[in-house]
Amino acid sequence: MNEQIRLGVFAAFALITVASAFAVAMAGKIVHNVFALLFTFFGVAGLYALLLADFLASAQLLIYVGGILVLLLFGVMLTQKIGSVELRKVSVQRGPASLVCVALLGVLLFVVYTTHWPSAGAPPQTTVDAIGVHLMTDYLLPFEVISILLLGVLVAAATIARKEVRRGGAPRASRPTGLTGKEASR
Repeated sequence: MNEQIRLGVFAAFALITVASAFAVAMAGKIVHNVFALLFTFFGVAGLYALLLADFLASAQLLIYVGGILVLLLFGVMLTQKIGSVELRKVSVQRGPASLVCVALLGVLLFVVYTTHWPSAGAPPQTTVDAIGVHLMTDYLLPFEVISILLLGVLVAAATIARKEVRRGGAPRASRPTGLTGKEASR
């Protein structure tokens, strides 16, 4: 790819990512925050793709955009009256936060300008093949142990979330401990 085109695409993805992250922080409504977060996630995935980190780019799209963001959208859309909630933009810690941000910017600029960045020779190979081979050979046992652990967590979460049902069919309300019958029935 031509270096000028590559630089332009990088600048576009960086601008999308930074502008939408700023919109996430500054939007007044929660629905606008979630939709701005969508563009932030897409921008980060594009930056990963430009770095030839194909596994990270696809994981970014599948996990964050396809999973977490959709879950947030459903949570916002299905919760009554949350779409019209105005978020408070006034912050009492604006001064100290600005100082921390400027200091962090200074550290980052110092690192960027003082580090010797080696230029890339040949483009790297794709990472998905190597990750797949390692997962199915060298790291098969930890991969299976984690899958069994996640299955156990899923079963435990379903057990905890399940409502107990009386014989009459109505769910039984849990009674707070330490209260007498008259106090608990209120």
